[in-house]
Amino acid sequence: QVQLVESGGGLVQPGGSLRLSCAASGSNFTIYDMKWYRQAPGKQREAVAHITNRGRTDYAGSVKGRFTISGDNAKNTVYLQMNSLKPEDTAVYYCNIDHTWGTSWGQGTQVTVSS
Repeated sequence: QVQLVESGGGLVQPGGSLRLSCAASGSNFTIYDMKWYRQAPGKQREAVAHITNRGRTDYAGSVKGRFTISGDNAKNTVYLQMNSLKPEDTAVYYCNIDHTWGTSWGQGTQVTVSS
């Protein structure tokens, strides 16, 4: 069993920044892929950013150039640095990790961008 704990969400003004963290814990697992998703009220969950265990990254077009995903393999942690935040970035953000035993999801963290 691999468990994920997210942190770093909150309320920020437009143009501001936040950094989300997602730490994985468990026994005898290897991480293959790490992703961030988000779900806004009334909308479907969408992929935001992806990083492989070799460091290859991909981003949704709506966040490219503003968000940066990174991973710390030693700490089994994935980060999402979000800059130049917009009101339309408001959502619950979830991390997702593919690992030896399958896939795990974080509990979600609320990000609200509002003045």
